[in-house]
Amino acid sequence: MTRTIPRIALGGFMLESNGHAPPAPKAEFEATYWLEGEKLLADLRAPAPRASACLSGFLAGMDQGEAWTPLPLLATGAGASGPVEQAVFDEVVARITSGLRAALPVDGVFLALHGAATATAEPDPDGVLLAAVRAVVGPDVPVIATLDLHANVSRKMVEEASVLISYRTNPHVDMIERGMDAAFAMRAMLGGMQPKAAFVKLPMITPAVAMNTDQGPYADIIAYGQSLIDHTILDVSVVANFSLGDTPKNGLSVIVTAKGDRARAEAVAHDVAAKLWSMRERFRITLTPLETAVAMAKQAGADPSRQALLFADVADNPGGGGRGNTSYILRAFHSAGVEGALFGIHNDPPLAAEAHECGIGARFTARFNRAEPHPMSEPFEAEAVVEALSDGEFVGRRGIYAGRRVSLGKTALLRLGGIRVIVVTHRRQFAEPAMAEHLGVDLRAVRSLVVKSRGHFRAGFDDIFPRDAIVEVDVPGLTSVVLERVPYRNIPRPIWPLDPDTTWAPADA
Repeated sequence: MTRTIPRIALGGFMLESNGHAPPAPKAEFEATYWLEGEKLLADLRAPAPRASACLSGFLAGMDQGEAWTPLPLLATGAGASGPVEQAVFDEVVARITSGLRAALPVDGVFLALHGAATATAEPDPDGVLLAAVRAVVGPDVPVIATLDLHANVSRKMVEEASVLISYRTNPHVDMIERGMDAAFAMRAMLGGMQPKAAFVKLPMITPAVAMNTDQGPYADIIAYGQSLIDHTILDVSVVANFSLGDTPKNGLSVIVTAKGDRARAEAVAHDVAAKLWSMRERFRITLTPLETAVAMAKQAGADPSRQALLFADVADNPGGGGRGNTSYILRAFHSAGVEGALFGIHNDPPLAAEAHECGIGARFTARFNRAEPHPMSEPFEAEAVVEALSDGEFVGRRGIYAGRRVSLGKTALLRLGGIRVIVVTHRRQFAEPAMAEHLGVDLRAVRSLVVKSRGHFRAGFDDIFPRDAIVEVDVPGLTSVVLERVPYRNIPRPIWPLDPDTTWAPADA
């Protein structure tokens, strides 16, 4: 008997929506990647793709088995921003579903999702997209998706998908592996496996800086979940949630997928959730005041025998919807005369364009944030010299961008006294050494590195700045990790730690 070659549709929609940031227009997606049909497949087969690494991992996993036919739909993604403009999301759904209808019959669908998107009108885009795909293919075709570790998971997402698999590492350096897991799950379903999922949502949100997986409470609960995988359990995903999403979906989630035994999935999910709830006090955090950070940077610049330091501006993380251009730390370091500091990366298209017009070696008054309307992005002026210019195109070499093609748009390296600032056109978080190195910067000579990033920098710069050299600075921003300062409107209440007396037990799930 001739074996039918399986036809698997591929697509993706990646957006982490900060509920307090400006909406994300189509241009933000196009600046990252917007790939459809054969252009998507060509990108994924290229040496340095732009599209989600989960899609690359899925292809690699499927390629390890028997012959199959990939059917590329649409994949797009943007750096974390506010809610996607509703018309843009509607277009994404329309293009994916119309491509899927044209590709029928299919034997499976794989989607690389973030899981924490909202739209300007729709609070659960990921659930809507999964439901739209399910409506096209029917109840029996496998629909499998990967999720970012910071997904805000809804019950609709779990019900419409056959399998949901979240990342396990933060910084997210396991996207290839999780895509491969999705491929293996797809092969298993094509072979007859009928997965059963259990879902538990906890009334608990946590600061993003408490969710690292190299050590600490989140690392411990991830490891505990993985220890429960056996011949009955396919996947255990402990999903951190995106605390700034400000959505009814907020809250840590546990998704357990069994290979057929729903009762077993539910037992494991409740076990993991109960353990997570019992650990909640371990997720409290402490940040370093700006005045202390300035003094530390002054000392590092004045004494080369001291350890170089990395200062994380966690409240202005473009990877969490920050504008990537607040000037609180820059202004304070410049005023104090800090030496040997590098700031990366400041999102300011007009300033980057002006530096390109001036040319290398030019001296001019750099006016930061002249066109930025958000009140936290205060203007700042300083005399500057243009040290280097680039088109901002490069291939990442470490951490979350390793092997991926990245665009910063027009980019400039400016010197402001003893401080250098990388100014870019496309909003990105500074999580990749090539963002500085392609401008000729020797990061090992930097005495104080200031990054606009919450945590992904840890996988990009850990060969230079160990854990004890990292300083998380307490300044304002759209991605503040001090949750009591976040102007929440839509999260479920009560919720810990905002409501410290919140009670919960597995029986409540």
